[in-house]
Amino acid sequence: MGAGGEKTGDEEKQQKETSKAASFDLNDYTVIKEGEAEILMHAKNEVFYNKTQVNNRDMSIAVLRAFVEKRKLEHEALLSKRTKSAAKVSDKPVDKPEASVKSISKDGNSNGQCEASEEAPEHESCSKTEKMVNNLEEKNRGELKQPRVLEALSASGLRALRYAREVEGIGEVVALDNDKDAVEACRRNIKFNGSVACSKVDSHLADARVYMLTHPKEFDVVDLDPYGSPSIFLDSAVQSVVDGGILMCTATDMAVLCGGNGEVCYSKYGSYPLRGKYCHEMALRILLASIESHANRYKRYIVPVLSVQMDFYVRVFVRVYTSASAMKNTPLKLSYVYQCTGCDSFHLQPIGRTVTKNTSVRYLPGFAPIVPQECSDCGKKYNMGGPIWSAPIHDQEWVTSIIEDVKSMKDLYPAYNRISAVLTTISEELPDIPLFLSLHNLCATLKCTSPSAVIFRSAVINAGYRISGTHVNPLGLKTDAPMDVIWDIMRCWVKNHPVKAQPPDQAGSVILAKEPVLQANFARAVASLSKAQAKKVARFLPNPERHWGPKLRAGRQITSKHVSLLGADAVNGAINHEDSDEPAAKQREASCIAD
Repeated sequence: MGAGGEKTGDEEKQQKETSKAASFDLNDYTVIKEGEAEILMHAKNEVFYNKTQVNNRDMSIAVLRAFVEKRKLEHEALLSKRTKSAAKVSDKPVDKPEASVKSISKDGNSNGQCEASEEAPEHESCSKTEKMVNNLEEKNRGELKQPRVLEALSASGLRALRYAREVEGIGEVVALDNDKDAVEACRRNIKFNGSVACSKVDSHLADARVYMLTHPKEFDVVDLDPYGSPSIFLDSAVQSVVDGGILMCTATDMAVLCGGNGEVCYSKYGSYPLRGKYCHEMALRILLASIESHANRYKRYIVPVLSVQMDFYVRVFVRVYTSASAMKNTPLKLSYVYQCTGCDSFHLQPIGRTVTKNTSVRYLPGFAPIVPQECSDCGKKYNMGGPIWSAPIHDQEWVTSIIEDVKSMKDLYPAYNRISAVLTTISEELPDIPLFLSLHNLCATLKCTSPSAVIFRSAVINAGYRISGTHVNPLGLKTDAPMDVIWDIMRCWVKNHPVKAQPPDQAGSVILAKEPVLQANFARAVASLSKAQAKKVARFLPNPERHWGPKLRAGRQITSKHVSLLGADAVNGAINHEDSDEPAAKQREASCIAD
């Protein structure tokens, strides 16, 4: 309220917009239900509903539930630590009053004066100690506030509504959008979802970048799910998250991140992609490296808890902390990638290293080069990409707790089958191995028949190395075995399964011309099958329908060029509907006149 009880212009404007959103005819809308939330989709579909993102929203809710629980546990641990330190302070003996008594006695003062001077400091000192302990206890007793969530690009508000209605312990959810129609739709949906949504979700018309910059360290959760690249939002997003908060970020510009436009990727994310079979995992690691780069500018750093490549996008969940000293470790988490142009060999070059002497740690540039000018396996040149995030991209403790939570509440997740399959595969990945090999690519290089995954995995395990699958690619294999060991295993396989002679200058011919140093053992190893494979748990599910992918950006018109996205039937139907709009209107008008 303004001076004299009058409403300000902003308040009146907001009230008008709210009343406008409140007055609507349900007959003009279709009700769409997802989880516990319901939204109204207009017949014109001004703010689209993207059902392919149900996997994204379900995964986000699962992570958010885990975050709320972890936050409580961390708060309780902090309170326990503070209580113990307060108890230690209160148990310390007070020696100062005795010293003052002795000094007074030496001066020859009377006993009465000594007692009086003794009592006063002791009482004062005790009161100070008690006051300090009480203050600590009051601080310790402070209740943990409910986490505040910012959905920076809300559109219809479905995600914000699901957070508010489905995640127990969530506080305020702020939904932003820079489009008036989207904000009106969001406010309409908030009202339609009842009192819980109205009390928790608040919709604003604002530029997300400006809003996050003007609200530094205010939100426990910041969710970025843009149409395309999140790069323009990252700088303000890492500033808006509180210490220990979580940033959820989606990138759907996979053509850029996977090497289709390397120069564009470098301009947006500061990293050059390579078009290897591992390109989707590299996309995840490029996004993480970019977020870390933005965080470092403000003496902050990230800790990934879950990183997922699913459908047509990558999605990362990272916690953000502030520490100038911990930030120094960033070069140890980043690497350049050398990819051979002739074969599938790749090598990682760490940016930094540390030297420890006694208790001091020095941060130095990494040793280079890690590879010669020509590939030692096939003699071809290398392409260099990166830098990428080469540290772990998942926290396995988080992954385990999320899986348990999802299984215990499976009825609450519309996309339960898909997200449980992805999480199960992630739980079996080797956490400390960046990127992966493709068994089919190795065989294509050598022009040989492919061994089964079980046989190849057994050979690697029998050679003394670790190997696992990856959630990014059903045929991908992560291993800590060096490339010369991998090629030795393949040479031994080709000896038992000969291939036709190839031109001598080809990469496969050069590799097979060398004798294997390691004699591979293809006997089936016990660990060649993961637990999920042994139990025949689904790990990779097909898309639920044809043309499963991103829908059009809001405001765009459907044309014939969108066949690959929406399917021929949908495009033809939309075009025919547009063509028939005017005649249909004239027909209705004519019928009314006739009546």
